[in-house]
Parts: sequence; C-alpha cells; structure tokens
Amino acid sequence: MAVLTRGEIIILLKKGRLKISPFSYKQIGAGSIDLHLGSTFRVFKKTHGIFYVNDNADYKKITQLVKVRNGDSFIILPGELAHGITEEKITLPVGISARIDGRSRFARIGLLTHLSSSFVQPGTAGKIVLEIANLSPIPLAIKPGTKICQLILEETKGNAKYKGKFYSQTKP
Repeated sequence: MAVLTRGEIIILLKKGRLKISPFSYKQIGAGSIDLHLGSTFRVFKKTHGIFYVNDNADYKKITQLVKVRNGDSFIILPGELAHGITEEKITLPVGISARIDGRSRFARIGLLTHLSSSFVQPGTAGKIVLEIANLSPIPLAIKPGTKICQLILEETKGNAKYKGKFYSQTKP
C-alpha cells in the first residue's frame, strides 16, 4: 500500500472521489489531512458491576452521550477513556483506505486520540469515532473544533466497499 501525498489527495477531492465535509484545503499536509474534534462524546457510566466482553457486547449499555456546549471544553481525567467524533464526514472511494493517527503535540502531554481502531475501511462514509485517552497525571480540557488527529490515505489493491455496522455513523 502507498500513502497518498498532498497532490494525490487534491486530485481525489477535485474529481469528487474523496469527499470531506466541512473542509478547507488548509487541512491538507504533506501526507495527511487534519481532522477536527466534534462536540459529542461518549463517556463511561459509573458502575461497579462486571461487563462481560464477547461477540455480543454492546458498548451503549455501559456508556452515555454527552454534548459539549458551544465554547466549552470537554474534561478528560487522568486514566480516563472517552469516545469523541470528528466534525468532518469522510467518504472514501473504493480503492482507498485510511488510518487515523494522533498529533505529536498532544501525545507529548499524554493525550492519545485513538487507541486501537485506527483503520478506516475503503468506501466508508461517515464521521470517524476517536478513542481518546488521558495518560497524563493531570485533567486535560479539550475544545471541540481542535485539530485533534490526522487522516492518512492509502491505495488498496483491488476494489472493496465497507458495508458494516458503523457505516454512516454520526455519533461516537
């Protein structure tokens, strides 16, 4: 697989094969696209019971949605995990997959913007859920609208399109 650079990303956008909304060409770097943090988060409910992890596990049973009001920040405590979501809706064409990667400026303060699900399937259409964790010893305040991560596009061999459970997601 080959990582697409700025010029190739622009060609895909201009041809309408890659769609990002909202979008500005200023978001494109040498080999990635900056994405912004949305204002809806999924946080864990406070519980003392055991949650059994299996193929039928439903994360919605142990989490709840929280919306951050305009201008406010989302506070993530040390050791805490929350799901965020990008402001941008991404539509990838067949033949292009992507990976989400954190930004080093945030990793240096202990904020991880995704933990394990960094792969974005070819043909995906929707917002991207972020697995945000605070590994620092202090609470961190994150403002929606912050350039939180980057999307790295890769060519795939063959054409396939994602049609799974999280197609067209709009909430974490």
